[in-house]
Amino acid sequence: MSTQSDVQADGHPLDDPVRSSLLGAHARFARTVGRSFRFDPEVAPFLGHPPVIENEDWDDIAALFGPGEIVSLRGIGHELPAGWELIDQFGLVQLVGTHLETRPFPFAVHLGAADVPEMMGLVERTKPGPFLPRTFELGTYLGVREAGVLVAMAGERMHPEGWTEISAVCTDHAHRGKGLATELVRAVGHGIRERGEKPFLHASASNENAIRLYLSMGFELRQRSRLTLARTPV
Repeated sequence: MSTQSDVQADGHPLDDPVRSSLLGAHARFARTVGRSFRFDPEVAPFLGHPPVIENEDWDDIAALFGPGEIVSLRGIGHELPAGWELIDQFGLVQLVGTHLETRPFPFAVHLGAADVPEMMGLVERTKPGPFLPRTFELGTYLGVREAGVLVAMAGERMHPEGWTEISAVCTDHAHRGKGLATELVRAVGHGIRERGEKPFLHASASNENAIRLYLSMGFELRQRSRLTLARTPV
């Protein structure tokens, strides 16, 4: 059986945060076929796969996701087998909170199961990235309410050994410019550091405004990568 130490032996936990997370802190959410791993489909859509995808791995990935589903593959240049469809390829940046100043945010509230409909609605309006009905189970989620309405949030997602990803950072359009996202990122990062872990996050390489904001907050670029989106055979 694979263990967290296997990931460490292969490289840094952030080189494959999905696999590291599913073999460690998030093992309870893992679904595994052969050498490939994925989160429970109600929790997150992410896949951990071998660096080189062999013929049997393609079959395993298709079995994990089912027919006609979109899968995110690390890297580009994959030779998709017959029946697979190339959907898109794009860049991603991974940033680590080396110099991030963290602190509690007194106006933040903890979000949980009862808040999921509002969280899903905010995500739908702001498009920060994948967020599913049980994503909140991955870690702490904090939000800000105005007149009782959820207008901003941020939380924790993947949890490679020694690290926690900050994710779902979003603010309703009508409430931007108030620094809510910045304060929520600092507050989520504060909780991460209180556990003795280090914060990191991902952003689309094309989202220059977000990257600029994170760099100004003390995040540093760790690596750039490319992702391939492909549809499994129908």
